[in-house]
Amino acid sequence: MPIQVLMPALSPTMEKGNLAKWLKKEGETIKSGDVIAEIETDKATMEVEATDEGTLGKILIPEGTADVAVNTPIATILADGESAADLAKAPAPAAKAAESAPPAAAKAEAPAPKAAPAPQAVAEPDPEVPAGTEMITQTIREALRDAMAEEMRRDPDVFVMGEEVAEYQGAYKVTQGLLQEFGARRVIDTPITEHGFAGVGVGAAMTGLKPVVEFMTFNFAMQAIDQIINSAAKTLYMSGGQMGCSIVFRGPNGAAARVAAQHSQDYSAWYSNVPGLKVIAPYSAADYKGLLKAAIRDPNPVIFLENEVLYGHTGEVPKLDDFIVPIGKARIVRSGSHVSIISWSNGMTYALKAADELAKEGIDAEVIDLRTLRPMDTETIINSVKKTGRAVTVEEGWAQSGVGAEIAARIMENAFDYLDAPVARVAGKDVPMPYAANLEKLALPSAAEVVEAAKAVCYR
Repeated sequence: MPIQVLMPALSPTMEKGNLAKWLKKEGETIKSGDVIAEIETDKATMEVEATDEGTLGKILIPEGTADVAVNTPIATILADGESAADLAKAPAPAAKAAESAPPAAAKAEAPAPKAAPAPQAVAEPDPEVPAGTEMITQTIREALRDAMAEEMRRDPDVFVMGEEVAEYQGAYKVTQGLLQEFGARRVIDTPITEHGFAGVGVGAAMTGLKPVVEFMTFNFAMQAIDQIINSAAKTLYMSGGQMGCSIVFRGPNGAAARVAAQHSQDYSAWYSNVPGLKVIAPYSAADYKGLLKAAIRDPNPVIFLENEVLYGHTGEVPKLDDFIVPIGKARIVRSGSHVSIISWSNGMTYALKAADELAKEGIDAEVIDLRTLRPMDTETIINSVKKTGRAVTVEEGWAQSGVGAEIAARIMENAFDYLDAPVARVAGKDVPMPYAANLEKLALPSAAEVVEAAKAVCYR
């Protein structure tokens, strides 16, 4: 049967793109790895590579077509022995193609593509939420937006600034609607100069305002590291407590999908090393909302590490007038008695999947979501390890000098006599993040690796 080539996604948040150019013509021979087309978004241009061999039987979407929905069939490849007569056997692309706009000459707007249901973020209700509280289902990006909007309504000194946060509604649509409600004075588009606008934010915070500074990715915050560390983090101490800096630096951290080494680094360990900063890395929608509100109110500079892969995930959020999650408090997401699995942010995805698999083999895993990396909730970790006698840490960052290493050291210092096995660490592989999808998958942790580590410490 003919093979359909689908419109790929540049990132987990991409919904549509422009089919800029076909590099192969109908009837040409295609080999696996051949570049057959180019697609564009407002952020980047991407080459479409063939994953199968054969002949380019039919181009379904002409070049120049705008707003082609992700997963729309754009071409059909005929395998060896197939002919044009076999094209009718391919699944009809009409339903998806209808979501795409015609080539650039036409001005008619395409209807917005219908997004596939986002995966559910698994998390038990927070024990701090009053019993009987009504819960609403939200994506993580919606939870973040609501947190900022509520704090901006509450306190006129709170404002948002960053690249594309206003007119474009946010690179990941996290700030959607804020410009319309609060105006350009409090939702500020900045030039592409992280060092510059981070410094403006720090200066504003030192005068008593409360900026929420968005980085399009924390990889770009490398340009602003002097402002974050030397200015924001150290000023309270160096001024003898006379000058504070209430500021939140937020944005996606760590790996996304095929954005390569310079856009995929996990900075959890970097920032959590620095006195003067508070570092938050949530997993569930409720924690994203409650912790961002707490961060905005905190008098100290806060690094709020989000995850691009999680933005579309949904979860239950308490419908409360003022839902706050305390900074520095971990949560036991799943109780267990055989091994403690400790993680945060997207690492929780692997930890929870692994716990489900371990349960099938009779291993009862306790899963702890740290939520805050600095200050770290050592007490919850130690109490869990005293109960289980075993621990596994899970992080997408590198193992050397990582957060997992810090957790292991604290367990050794405070619960050494309770350990029945050495602490195991599951982390990203010790290489810059590859671009190729198959290598990227190998470079990141997996639930299978967490299962293997847990079984090892349980001597199974």
